[in-house]
Amino acid sequence: MGMNMITKRYSKPFPFIFIVYVFFLHPISNADNTNLIFKGCAEQKLHDPFGICTKNLKSLLVSLVTQSRQKPFYTTTSGENKNMIMGLYQCKGDLSNISCYNCISKIDNMLDTLCGKVVAARVHLCGCYLRYEVVGFKQVPETHLLYKVCGSKQESSEDNDDGFVEKREMAFDMIESGVKNGEKLFYTGSYKSLNVLGQCEGDLASDDCGDCMKSAEDQAKTECGDSLSAQIYLNKCYISYNFKPNEMPKKSSSPGKAIDKFNHIDQLSIILCLFVLI
Repeated sequence: MGMNMITKRYSKPFPFIFIVYVFFLHPISNADNTNLIFKGCAEQKLHDPFGICTKNLKSLLVSLVTQSRQKPFYTTTSGENKNMIMGLYQCKGDLSNISCYNCISKIDNMLDTLCGKVVAARVHLCGCYLRYEVVGFKQVPETHLLYKVCGSKQESSEDNDDGFVEKREMAFDMIESGVKNGEKLFYTGSYKSLNVLGQCEGDLASDDCGDCMKSAEDQAKTECGDSLSAQIYLNKCYISYNFKPNEMPKKSSSPGKAIDKFNHIDQLSIILCLFVLI
């Protein structure tokens, strides 16, 4: 789903309203899979005088929730022709089926409150995300940056040189190899006190997933610099890392930021949901 400017082929652009929520300024545990990270909602409401699109959307969401009991990733459509709606969900690769189902069900329950009846939406929780769109909307590139969270930074001092940059490079190499060669296009692991996680959308080819990971890593360096933790969400993949040296002096962390030109951005508060292993 396009997160830059959602555009119908036959009408003017409809930008997203993108709202960022921040609740805690510290990492939360893996048990909090249903906490909200970010949402993107199309500004245009469903033009649905006969209720056809609403019915198709309801049918789509029922199908996605049902499949989440069995699969970590699923994509499908509902309806026909100009009333067709495409949707998918993705659960974090280490979630059980029941945890995946609970996560996707939470999105289903909160979607109308978060976005209302709109032509396209994306909701990302700590353990899963779901997106849908009416056919005819322009896609942004797979490596388009949607959202970032940059953590605290190490104080500049020779005494505090723990080889963070080198360790991060090694950990990033592990992510690229892990997602391409592992199951579910998912990898989580650690390298010398640096925990990492990466995942691609389930329909990406292995090589495309590797390319997406590389782009996310490059953007983590560009956007977050020497932050000791970061989360980078692209259109088709995301990564997170968390470096935990012993008693290292830190600067204050920065809140998450929506990366796009939307008509309206509210920074209320951000869940720092580090997927990697507290």
